[in-house]
Amino acid sequence: MEGAQEGLAIRGDGLVLREWTEDDLPAMVELFDEPGVAYRTPLASPFDLVAARAYLDRARSTRADGTRIQLAVTEDGATPLGEVLLGSLGAERPAGAVTLGYAIGAAHRGRRLAARATRLLTEYAHTTLGLDRIRLQIEPDNAASVAVARAAGYRRRADVPPTRGSQKGRTYLLEVWEHTAG
Repeated sequence: MEGAQEGLAIRGDGLVLREWTEDDLPAMVELFDEPGVAYRTPLASPFDLVAARAYLDRARSTRADGTRIQLAVTEDGATPLGEVLLGSLGAERPAGAVTLGYAIGAAHRGRRLAARATRLLTEYAHTTLGLDRIRLQIEPDNAASVAVARAAGYRRRADVPPTRGSQKGRTYLLEVWEHTAG
């Protein structure tokens, strides 16, 4: 992604979104080794320190090659409460669009962190990165993510057919939600 910079920190709405560090490995385990995260994401399960190390290494690699930005969601710039990320859609990516994803640790849910972080990163993607469209891919039965999408100003694209996927032995459908610049 063009416009990405080293040591990225995005501030607003009571949050600091910042890049993951070595010191965050134990917090990653606490946040991501959770059944709800394991069910809805491709993250390793169990998510232990080995998985956290591999995840951090991949985050740094994809950041360096410009295909993904993964940021810890914090309120104080220090303690990670979850993650928000921007990544390309690969070969299926419509011009000017990327996907956004988020995961908030179970102990920190119910504080509108995902909606605030999604709004903040969406605005950054539009204004700083110059992206026209940001997309979320959400399973229709994931009421919490649908609520985040609505709260962050995303609209479901009824004209885009759902994508069928499979991971960890289960099949699912992902509907497209989109936020456009302007």
